[in-house]
Amino acid sequence: MKHFLLFYETSPDYLEKRPLYRKAHLEKVWASHDRGELVLGGALTEPTDTAVLFFKAADKAAVEDFARTDPYVTNGLITSWRVREWMTVAGADSVNPVRPDAL
Repeated sequence: MKHFLLFYETSPDYLEKRPLYRKAHLEKVWASHDRGELVLGGALTEPTDTAVLFFKAADKAAVEDFARTDPYVTNGLITSWRVREWMTVAGADSVNPVRPDAL
């Protein structure tokens, strides 16, 4: 498995429109979490112009499929999104742990 970060850029009216689609978005998010894909997710604050979702998946396509069908994306609350693979090296759940004594 690999780690991926999904970055969302929110629309200027994101906070106003969010209540209309929040339940559907959260159903999708928690279903992904229950399948073991989504690890953590949420919006950045002050300003609330970006959200970040952390996935554990076999490949980037699974995360891209999530984004393409997310109600926030399909209803225009997200103006752009991108997926980046994250090479985690520290922490119990890292993909490629590197300890200083191994160097």
